[in-house]
Amino acid sequence: MAGLTSSTIGRKYAMALSAMFLLIFLLIHLFVNSLSVFSPDAFNSASEFMGYNPLIQFLMQPILGFAVIFHFVLGFVLEIRNRNARPVKYAVNGSAANSTWMSRNMIISGLVVLAFLGLHMYDFWWHEMDYKYIVGNVRDEARYWPELHAQFGNIARVLFYVVAFVLLGLHLSHGFQSSFQSVGARHPKYTPVIKAIGTWYSILIPAGFIFVAVFHYVTQ
Repeated sequence: MAGLTSSTIGRKYAMALSAMFLLIFLLIHLFVNSLSVFSPDAFNSASEFMGYNPLIQFLMQPILGFAVIFHFVLGFVLEIRNRNARPVKYAVNGSAANSTWMSRNMIISGLVVLAFLGLHMYDFWWHEMDYKYIVGNVRDEARYWPELHAQFGNIARVLFYVVAFVLLGLHLSHGFQSSFQSVGARHPKYTPVIKAIGTWYSILIPAGFIFVAVFHYVTQ
């Protein structure tokens, strides 16, 4: 790991790999959450499996936590190094020609997404840890859907989730393609395909999460 992050190229490569891991996690997370819209029983079963399966709890969950922290910390390090590399800002940025607003402000969207993750962890992960390991409640497969449904009964929380997912979409719109470019996936034939997939991913994934949150709010 030290060797991978000791150079600029290595840090960008590590950043890209952690991003790809999180992209896969978002797909899985959205799939499970979407079950709550179509079948409370299916959502309860999937959540109970995720919540008590030893492989997921004691291997995948720590790996996910490390990947999230690693991705954000390394992102901030790269952003600071990039800014320090050009201490004198350009007189004319030429944003339309040189880069998108999001590519120049990934740290802003990243901070908002990080704040959202803090709330999300408090709402669900900390509640789960408290329920199972602190209070020591017995297993109850039927509890997951009512808990999720109740969390989205607060309009302020729903609005914050919506804003956070919009910014996540903007973050993904640049990050998806950038992660593939960082690992060398650049080719005149394939880059447009990757860019198109990234565009749809950055729209559909946040839209899916927003739909779940709004659905639970309007069906209170």
